[in-house]
Amino acid sequence: MALQDLCKWQAPGTLELLPHLPQAGGWAVPRGCDPQTFLQTHGPRLAHGTTTLAFRFRHGVIAAADTRSSCDNYVACPASCKIIPVHQHLLGTTSGTSADCATWYRVLQRELRLRALREGQLPSVAGAAKLLSAMMSRYRGLDLCVATALCGWDCSGPALFYVYSDGTRLEGDIFSVGSGSPYAYGVLDRGYRYDMTTQEAYTLARCAVAHATHRDGYSGGSVDLFHVRESGWEYVSRNDAWVLYSELQKLSELEKQEEEEASQAHLRPATLHRAGEGGELSLGLVPGDSRLPVETETL
Repeated sequence: MALQDLCKWQAPGTLELLPHLPQAGGWAVPRGCDPQTFLQTHGPRLAHGTTTLAFRFRHGVIAAADTRSSCDNYVACPASCKIIPVHQHLLGTTSGTSADCATWYRVLQRELRLRALREGQLPSVAGAAKLLSAMMSRYRGLDLCVATALCGWDCSGPALFYVYSDGTRLEGDIFSVGSGSPYAYGVLDRGYRYDMTTQEAYTLARCAVAHATHRDGYSGGSVDLFHVRESGWEYVSRNDAWVLYSELQKLSELEKQEEEEASQAHLRPATLHRAGEGGELSLGLVPGDSRLPVETETL
């Protein structure tokens, strides 16, 4: 069909058999209906969910996401990758309609490559975010659903931008996108520090996604973890979300037990014990506890 449309050629004897197809870029809607109005009124309403997050710290940018793709209360794919590399120093998380995200990331890769060929260098992370938001803003109101966090490293250091399909572009240190983002934000807001070590950042990202997958019905599967350094991005790990959550629960229980034991030892009752050969009795706390003065009575 593409060759026939390009050359304006029609195979003999097949004109009557070919149905009428809309022009490229058009919508097959009933005659007399506006495509945008018809789709907003009668179009499908699918419930999508995911958990993606990214945060900037001293050693780069961490990006993490679950791997389960859900739609209309069923699991479409249990092992989808929701973090897409753009080039060696830039990658992005994907949330929204999977087809829209994949398409616009291909468009972004193409445009950045063309700019690199023309200018001799890749644009900054801020420039890539501005380019993506400008391209998608022209399709506002056409049910385009793309929410992404662009994570990269350029001449100014680690950078993080949030871009939405209506043209919104925000710069920040922490972003979480998807139906599980409120639960992820709860963990990130409590444990985030800019001067974290690399292992602390890995643990925080895994913990946030694992807790979100436990609470959010649309998130699950595994936890993908990426790290953007000055030398480029690297794929760190993929861990099962349920195993991570189980380990976190066990660790939390051990910490609670240690705190209870410490509090019980701190509040141990006073005891009566003999101090030495002099026949003195000391009434006070256990040895080694200096919270209260020890009263000594000589027999």
